[in-house]
Amino acid sequence: MKTRIESDSMGELKVPADALYGAQTQRAVNNFPVSGRRMPEAFIRALLMAKSAAAQANAELGLLSQDLADGISATVTELLASDDFMQHFPVDVFQTGSGTSSNMNANEVLAVLASKRLGETVNANDHINYGQSSNDIIPSSIHISAAMELHERLLPALRHLVVVIESKAETVDHHIKTGRTHLMDAMPVRMSQSLLSWATQIKQNIGLIEGLCPSLQSLAQGGTAVGTGINAHADFAAAFSRKLSQSVGITFTPADNLFCHIGTQDIAVAVSGQLKTLAVSMLKIANDLRWMNSGPLAGLGEIALEALQPGSSIMPGKVNPVIPEATAMVAAQVIGNDAAITIGGQSGNFELNVMLPMIADNLLGSIQLLSNVSLLLADKAIASFTVNEQQLKLALSRNPILVTALNPIIGYLKAAEIAKKAYKQGRAVIDVADEETDIGRAELEKLLDPAKLTRGGIE
Repeated sequence: MKTRIESDSMGELKVPADALYGAQTQRAVNNFPVSGRRMPEAFIRALLMAKSAAAQANAELGLLSQDLADGISATVTELLASDDFMQHFPVDVFQTGSGTSSNMNANEVLAVLASKRLGETVNANDHINYGQSSNDIIPSSIHISAAMELHERLLPALRHLVVVIESKAETVDHHIKTGRTHLMDAMPVRMSQSLLSWATQIKQNIGLIEGLCPSLQSLAQGGTAVGTGINAHADFAAAFSRKLSQSVGITFTPADNLFCHIGTQDIAVAVSGQLKTLAVSMLKIANDLRWMNSGPLAGLGEIALEALQPGSSIMPGKVNPVIPEATAMVAAQVIGNDAAITIGGQSGNFELNVMLPMIADNLLGSIQLLSNVSLLLADKAIASFTVNEQQLKLALSRNPILVTALNPIIGYLKAAEIAKKAYKQGRAVIDVADEETDIGRAELEKLLDPAKLTRGGIE
């Protein structure tokens, strides 16, 4: 491999001849051959957009020339428009805890490209990084990237999931199924009631995520090294947030306390915690679908999920609930990511958290996974499943728990006696109740009508 010599404050070293980055990036590549996993694309994108906003803010404050700032911004725009820009950002996730290596990687790449564009020397530290520190730009980029991914990907995906669930609920409202508690037969429910419960879960999660967005959109930028704002203009934080908001289309604000945003990752921990809650909701929905789909002969067999692929390499004709299974695995991963983020969040030692790259990777990973699987769950599982009406009716007809409706008339103990007899003899509860009470067949049919029972109340 052809190389060239680059230098930094620690001396000279070889860098690939065609690399846009310089010495500090190469040192990170050499120092951290840990996972082979780069920082997430969403994070790098946010970091580059932050560099553009910083340049424009510094120009507005008279600290950089407008031509230089425009050159940096144009470089960012062109770089982000390319399909392969991530090749220039090779630093491993598991690097220095401040993310300094990723910050300098961005500074070096932009300096090289801006220098070519402007025909003059643009310095990575003195120009691209002006008024910034890794200690404020990296926490800010975590917030920026997560906010963008929530607004652009996860929240739209969740809203789509709600729409699909609610639409499906309308089409299956006439289907009555055996309710289950403890996985045991319980009072009947409309299938729509089960689905609308899922929709409410997701809507609750949407509301809670939206409630965290204003905090997530508050930024550490302007605090520089430790929160004091050394080497940054007093108005830089406000100008930066204003410029960034204009370019991204999301309202960002300076943090009320820059020290807090640099020394902690409490907001990221809170967002991750809410993503974990969403994962729990998704797991419940996925497992309900799996149980309802189970069989088709030896399980519940209440629904049939869309057949997407052969289910077995040895058992012909087998079809498995692959989308709910994928959803369940996503949920497990997100819960694991949250555990890592929680540990990372407590690593705020004095004035700096030192697990920032890992937090960024896991937080953005959770958002991406949940965004993707929400769309799959909506379109390839919920929207397309069919209902086995015959199986629903068969189970309902033999459900002894229907006798609960008779409690106000004959009492709990007598109702329990009828239920046990019906179950033991494998008979319909209405037949046993007709024998054991003087209510009358016609009245029993009204009292034990599954559709009526789904409306609740006292008859």
